[in-house]
Amino acid sequence: MKRAICVFAGILVIAFSIMSQAGGTRASRESYIKYVEFNVTAEALRTAVAFDIETESDDAHIDCISLLAYLGAKYGGDFSKYSQSDAEDFVQSLKSGESLESLTKNLKFFKYYSEAYTAALGGMVGGYEEEVVDENGDTVTEQGYGVHWFSPIAKTFPFSCYDDFGAQRTYGYSRPHLGHDLMAAVGTPVVAVESGTVECLGWNMYGGWRIGIRSNDGMRYWYYAHLRQNRPYAENLKEGDAVTAGDVIGYVGRTGYSTTENTNGITESHLHIGLELIFDESQKESDNEIWIDLYAITEVLQSHKSAVLRNSETKEFTREFGFKELD
Repeated sequence: MKRAICVFAGILVIAFSIMSQAGGTRASRESYIKYVEFNVTAEALRTAVAFDIETESDDAHIDCISLLAYLGAKYGGDFSKYSQSDAEDFVQSLKSGESLESLTKNLKFFKYYSEAYTAALGGMVGGYEEEVVDENGDTVTEQGYGVHWFSPIAKTFPFSCYDDFGAQRTYGYSRPHLGHDLMAAVGTPVVAVESGTVECLGWNMYGGWRIGIRSNDGMRYWYYAHLRQNRPYAENLKEGDAVTAGDVIGYVGRTGYSTTENTNGITESHLHIGLELIFDESQKESDNEIWIDLYAITEVLQSHKSAVLRNSETKEFTREFGFKELD
C-alpha cells in the first residue's frame, strides 16, 4: 500500500515542533517551509481575488497572494483580526505609487507568508479561455481573467458543509480531521478543483475509493475520498492522466472505514477533500506533511462551478463547457 499521499489524510500527523516560521524559530537548517496554518477567511480571500481581477489591466496590478501575504504578516497569520479597511488601504497605497517593497519592509514574515500562500493558492487566479453560450444560444469561446479553480461539487448539485478541519475522527484511532467534508448525495459528480496529474487512484481502508491529483507546479496535492461504491471514478480515469480544472473525476459515495475493498463503511455520503502543501519532495511521504483548512477556499469557489452533462446510456457525467488556463 502506498503511504502518505495515498493514505487517508486524517491518519497523518503534522509535526508542529519541527518549525514555526510565524514565530521565527527553526529546528532544522533546511530552508524549505515545514509548517503552515492557513487561517485566511472566506471574506478576506474573496476580497483579495476581487481586487486581483479588478486591477488585472492596471499599472498597479494587485495580485491576491501579495495582498493576503501582507495581511498575514500584519496579523501574524491570525485572520480573526481581518479588517476590510486594511485590505483597501494596501490597495490604495499601491495605486498611489508606493511599492510593495516599501509597504512590507517592516513586516518580518512577509516573505514567509508570500511563499506559504503561493503554495496554497498559486494559479487560483489568472487568464483563461472558456466556452460560453452567447445571446443567440450558440457556444463560443471567450478569453478572460479570473478564477481558474472550480468548486469540487458540480454545478446545480446541492451540498452542505461547515469548517470541520481539526475535528476528531476515531476510526482506527483518535486523530484530527485534516480535510474538509462536503455532504452530498451518492452519485453527485465530483470535479477537479485544479488542473494537474492523477498521482494516486484506488482503495484505502480509511478513505475508501479515492483520487490524488498533483498540481502542475507540484506544490499542491488534492485528495478526494469516500467515492461511490462499484463505480467511483469518471470513465477510464487512471493514474498518470492529466485533468483540467472542472473535469468530472468521480462521484460522491460513502466508501471506506473498512479493510474490505469496496465497502460502504461511512454512515453519511459525502466528499472528503484535502489539500497538502509540498515545498520539498521529502515532505510528500513523511510524518511531517502539511494539510491545510480548505473551508474558505471551498466557500469562495461556490461562485465558480463546472456545469456537467449526463449521458443517458452510460449514466456518466462529463463537463459541459471547455476550459483552458492561459497563464
